[in-house]
Amino acid sequence: MKVKGVSLIPVVTAIFLLGVSGPVLASSMDSKIESSAEKSHVFTTNLKDDDIKVESKDGVVTLTGNVSQESHKLLAGETVANLSEVKSIDNQLKVKGEQPAEMSDTWLLTKVKTTLLYHRSVNVGTEVDVKDGIVTLHGLADNQAQKELTTEYAKDIDGVKDVNNEMTVSPSAKASQTKVGDKIDDASISALVKITLLSHRSTSALKTSVTTKDGVVTLTGKAANAAEKKLAAKLAGDVNGVQSVQNNMTVM
Repeated sequence: MKVKGVSLIPVVTAIFLLGVSGPVLASSMDSKIESSAEKSHVFTTNLKDDDIKVESKDGVVTLTGNVSQESHKLLAGETVANLSEVKSIDNQLKVKGEQPAEMSDTWLLTKVKTTLLYHRSVNVGTEVDVKDGIVTLHGLADNQAQKELTTEYAKDIDGVKDVNNEMTVSPSAKASQTKVGDKIDDASISALVKITLLSHRSTSALKTSVTTKDGVVTLTGKAANAAEKKLAAKLAGDVNGVQSVQNNMTVM
């Protein structure tokens, strides 16, 4: 086919290839997003017992299925939102079963256990009981500093009235499963840091943006004072997988 002596075959071929390559590239991107989510540390560890389906279309991700608690729904959404090339999230996850009343002992028990699990300085075998808003901790601590830090973290969880720490200090106690040098994907780290800051009373109201590159977490946003800024960095730095924290928050 020619128009004024110019062949249209290469032009038509180019247009055809562009039309084909667009959907192919989008499909490849979506498959990568879905695979990255499903293979992430959060999905294979924290959410392994939940039923979550991840579907991406042109970078718009829809999450469907059931999770055991509200924090898992938030954690799944935060993890996927931090994956590269994700444009937006439609989080349709449903929390299965009857959920305990907010601030009830059962509700606090789940929240305390979950939040402590995100901190690598807390022994994974720490046992938690809650009665009338008062948390009692049992189990073994590697040292006195770890015992005191566990008390500090538990006491700062929103809703906790007080903490009785009956843990026994034992140098042979098994340390947390994740060490500073362990490799965790950046999307999972960002999600864990964000949920941790939301769970703690002292940092829950902070408008903090969290980004992670090769395990290095960068915090931006505003803190009411220097103490809040320092605490945000401390809590973030103790989250599983974090190598270091760059605190760029500004004090209002």
